[in-house]
Amino acid sequence: MTAPQRVLVAHQPAYLPWPGYFSRLLDVHELVLLDHVQFSERRWQHRNRVRSSGDGPPVRLTVPVRRRFGQTIRDVQVADEPWAVRHWRTLQHAYGRAPYWAAHRDELAALYARRWRRLAEVDEAFTRFLLDALGLPVRLVRSSELAPAGRSTAMLADLCARTGARTLRVGTGALAYLDTGLLADHGIGVQISTYTHPAYGAGHRGWAPGLSVLDLLLMEGPAAAEVLRAGARTETRVAARGAAR
Repeated sequence: MTAPQRVLVAHQPAYLPWPGYFSRLLDVHELVLLDHVQFSERRWQHRNRVRSSGDGPPVRLTVPVRRRFGQTIRDVQVADEPWAVRHWRTLQHAYGRAPYWAAHRDELAALYARRWRRLAEVDEAFTRFLLDALGLPVRLVRSSELAPAGRSTAMLADLCARTGARTLRVGTGALAYLDTGLLADHGIGVQISTYTHPAYGAGHRGWAPGLSVLDLLLMEGPAAAEVLRAGARTETRVAARGAAR
């Protein structure tokens, strides 16, 4: 029996990522966190959205950072502000009556009680918590430890070589820059991952598309991974070697 080809999922670290981030990881055992790439301010690397405590729109949670142009994600320092206290209070108000709040409250409280220095550490720790709570046995690897060469598609091809992957799985946003011909030249296939939000949390107000996967976890508990599977789709893209770039 032929062993399945190894699939690389590589993504920038994110704070409390949305369900689509995790839907790519349902059948893989490793996520490469692209912490060596440039930090983009006011993006998902340090912010995300959670449910409102009432009928209002979703609430945005942002980890404040020290700004320095051109810095990599791994070098971004968390600003010395009581952001964790504010985030924790927001979550308490929004989810204190959620069905599975009590099951995860203590571990979340411990994360928000820690003193954080770097954004990448925050993102990795919360992603680790969410993966474990969702029952996804995925190992986290920092790209800075792998030291890939090149940029953009060439960098992803090098990461595939370093991790032994023959398939690269990306989201639809990667189609704007991904050079599938270059990947084909390296013998690397491409999978496009999409996610459509299934309805969940019946009877609870405030749901909206694009909330953090934390919302799904606290509303659905052990069934959250099945909701992810219901909304996940993967399409294989084939590109000829030497295709025009």
